[in-house]
Amino acid sequence: MHIHPRLAGFFFACSCLVFFAVAAAPNVRAGEVDPQQSDWYQKYKSQENIPDVDKMLLNTDTEPNLTDGFESLFNGKDLTGWTPKGGTCKFEAYDGMIVGTCIPKSDSTYLSTDQSDFTDFIFTCDIKWEIDGNSGVMFRAKERTAGDRIVVYGPQAEMEGITNDRGWSGGVYGQSCGGYFYPLWLKEHAEVRSAIKKEDWNRITISAKGNVVKTWVNGIPAAHWIGDGIYSKGFFGLQIHKGAKGKVLFKDIRVKDLSSE
Repeated sequence: MHIHPRLAGFFFACSCLVFFAVAAAPNVRAGEVDPQQSDWYQKYKSQENIPDVDKMLLNTDTEPNLTDGFESLFNGKDLTGWTPKGGTCKFEAYDGMIVGTCIPKSDSTYLSTDQSDFTDFIFTCDIKWEIDGNSGVMFRAKERTAGDRIVVYGPQAEMEGITNDRGWSGGVYGQSCGGYFYPLWLKEHAEVRSAIKKEDWNRITISAKGNVVKTWVNGIPAAHWIGDGIYSKGFFGLQIHKGAKGKVLFKDIRVKDLSSE
């Protein structure tokens, strides 16, 4: 079939416009708070870090490939390369896992990487709760002293445990620095709010590149947070929350360095 040169040029121009429109597509913004989340919205809306609902961005990306270029942060045998900070909750290596045990009256405790200069990366690990207990993964975290205590602070990918009342696993919390950066209370977050498997392992994945942070829970998109540059570098920390009980298990703890990309 012969196509007139002018018509061919027209089709080419249109295809280019479509390509550049897709390539330059803006970030997808959120809609509104889910009515089922209205009580949580009222409770947390005054926190220092809480974003305006109509300015929240949605994570529409597929979870990154988790096979190539990753380095294990846990040798599977002992806690070499890790140090607990904060409270007195216990951590131990057992059967290829890190097991965190809640201690009554302890402050929240963070098993933290000795390496403290992680910048751009993809982090992933699997988490399982023996009984209900709040947990999470600190990333680009920092520490400060308060009297004789070490306070770990910075962004945390929330992992809420078995009851999962709010459904905010995968949200981004500002630990000891102003509360939620990115709560999962929007209508568009309905799928990820039900992503936790109550009696099984759950995968949290964090992508941090510059100020852009995105999370996934069991492969389902969760947060899309744009930071302000304050938390651009730091360590990872596995949290055992104060006031909880029981054990939290961690395995397959890996990171892919993106700082050279």
